Amino acid sequence: MKLSEIMSDDMIIIPLRSLDKEDIIEEMVDHLYEKKKIGNRKKILQAILDREKVMSTGVGYHVAIPHGKAEGVQDIVASLGITQGDVDFHSIDNKPVRLIFLLVGPPDKTGPHLKALSRISRLMHRKEFRTKLLKSKTPREVMDVIEQEEERYFEAN
Repeated sequence: MKLSEIMSDDMIIIPLRSLDKEDIIEEMVDHLYEKKKIGNRKKILQAILDREKVMSTGVGYHVAIPHGKAEGVQDIVASLGITQGDVDFHSIDNKPVRLIFLLVGPPDKTGPHLKALSRISRLMHRKEFRTKLLKSKTPREVMDVIEQEEERYFEAN
């Protein structure tokens, strides 16, 4: 599963307006709801916030990957938000976050959900990739960076 298959330009938010962890998650869920990518906004938001309470999804390298599974989404959906500045996400490395991948899936798609999380995590460990994303000015540029990186990194392996 490629990120470019579960994302599109209209799921990219540059820049995120919110400056707080929970507000960012809500902004991103609202965006997916407005774009008709998810159905039950309230359940999905609650699932992601509940997951976040268990352990922060700030994975380091200025990246967070809030995620959850809930009724109200047909298939795996991913979104990327880029913040205007540093955001405290209570990350495992205690560093602020700038890149937030939001991942949502239905309860019966655990395998694809985990594969998408793994794909995001592997890509985000690459400093060059993170730098290119942060320099992107438009959603199309972000998608181009993702598509090029997936082609280079995953097709070669």
